[in-house]
Amino acid sequence: MSRTVILYTTAGCHLCEQAKSLFWPCAEQFQLRLQEVDIAESENLVERYGVKIPVIATQQGAEIAWPFDQPQLLSFLKGNE
Repeated sequence: MSRTVILYTTAGCHLCEQAKSLFWPCAEQFQLRLQEVDIAESENLVERYGVKIPVIATQQGAEIAWPFDQPQLLSFLKGNE
């Protein structure tokens, strides 16, 4: 059964594109789906994530904010299975 993780992002975010390129190799390994949430659609999200995006979050609330690399992302995802 696959799980969903959230990518907090916004239009034109080149760092978010880098985060997605790090995520996709992990998606199959951990059977993950990615749900992108544009923070621009919510004042609360802009306030919370405006200077931290990209942020990858589990549905349980664990988060990893940029900057992160592939080993850090793998460790985060493995620790939050």
